[in-house]
Amino acid sequence: MSQATPKALNEWPLWEVFVRSKQGLEHKHCGSLHASDAQHALQMARDVYTRRQEGVSIWVVPSNTITASAPDDKAEFFEPASDKIYRHPTFYVIPDEVGHM
Repeated sequence: MSQATPKALNEWPLWEVFVRSKQGLEHKHCGSLHASDAQHALQMARDVYTRRQEGVSIWVVPSNTITASAPDDKAEFFEPASDKIYRHPTFYVIPDEVGHM
């Protein structure tokens, strides 16, 4: 098997790696790596990010397919919407039989 040169590594696509631990229900972002394809990225992610057998599932996602919110859009994305009062159940009457909620 031939060794990849540093230049070839930089030409491989960048992949984001998410791992689900044995105790967790969700995948958490662990880092990024360069790989030639999805299968290669999975193998490399397994070797790099689950060396202590702590993972039960790995996701690899091409970095160029991720769409993220822009810092300038913070207000419209994350501030509460005052026109959607149903999201805040402060006006509901809870019957006494229900107890603590």
